[in-house]
Amino acid sequence: MTRVFNFSPGPATLPEPVLRKAAEEMMDWHGSGMSVMEMSHRGKEFIGIHAETESLLRELMGIPDNYKVLFMQGGAIGENAIVPMNLIGRTGKADYISTGDWSKKSIKEAKTYGKINVAATGEASNFTAIPKQAEWKLDPGAAYVHICSNETIGGVEYHWTPDTGSVPLVADMSSNILSRGIDVSKYGLIYAGAQKNVGPSGLTIVIVRDDLIGQALPITPSAFDYKQQADNDSMYNTPPTYAIYIAGLVLQHVKSLGGLAAMEAHNKVKAAVLYDYLDQSAFYRNPVAPEDRSLMNVPFKLKDDALDDAFLKGAQAKGMIQLKGHRSVGGMRASIYNAMPIEGVKALVAYMQEFEKQAG
Repeated sequence: MTRVFNFSPGPATLPEPVLRKAAEEMMDWHGSGMSVMEMSHRGKEFIGIHAETESLLRELMGIPDNYKVLFMQGGAIGENAIVPMNLIGRTGKADYISTGDWSKKSIKEAKTYGKINVAATGEASNFTAIPKQAEWKLDPGAAYVHICSNETIGGVEYHWTPDTGSVPLVADMSSNILSRGIDVSKYGLIYAGAQKNVGPSGLTIVIVRDDLIGQALPITPSAFDYKQQADNDSMYNTPPTYAIYIAGLVLQHVKSLGGLAAMEAHNKVKAAVLYDYLDQSAFYRNPVAPEDRSLMNVPFKLKDDALDDAFLKGAQAKGMIQLKGHRSVGGMRASIYNAMPIEGVKALVAYMQEFEKQAG
């Protein structure tokens, strides 16, 4: 069987060793005589898997003891509602920084639950740059400040941590969690859908500081109340058990490679290979400000949009799939998450060079 290079923005490619391990354990997990899919979430086997997965995440990310790790469902879109339901009640208002499509979705959803101030926006640059913090108009009375740390569609990423003073910083890290080390203590809450860097879809990771738990709006469903979930070790309702198991295997794999420092080095090398080629080519272009370019999602356009279909067909014939850009921006997009090997990026660049010679 030949594996393709899958540049999908999510669900995304997973490490081959993880897939092989999951296949080996599919019918019989560690002599239990059953698959993880069949286990009771309250049985000792799954309780052990759950505990190890959380422990690995805490170790790799350096999560302080005064933070809870919750394994939830609903994805980042679900958290767009769940975050304000749990946090905005302290003051009734929140600041949001708009850097692209996912930020805009978060803002739209949050407006249902309180007064939302768009403290800064990248609209003037057509969301190709992150607004400098000096331009932000933050409200000191906000319950929190929300950012999307990496915009999957537009390909812009924060390579710095905003300073929001005493107001908690909340970050949607769905598409760059585990891609590099961060100081978790500088955030009040981090959330991430798992299907980019952590595992399959269905699992949402929430890392929340203890003092932000327990102030949910009265309308908050019990399954979405962080206190209910924290008090029940993320098992107030049945959690996404198999997704948690796969996430644990991914975390073991990341640790075996050297942790987040190794991931960051790996990701910087991959991104440089692609960006360096784009920058020297007159046939392709990446619109994002160099200082804000994502290490995870690289959008680019061909000189002539009429060539897009031919480019995609040629790429697929060479075993490279899911390169079509999001419908809102067009062009191409290469998502090069942790599990994308350097060989995949080099193969893409080689094909781009070949296509440029043929069609340029």
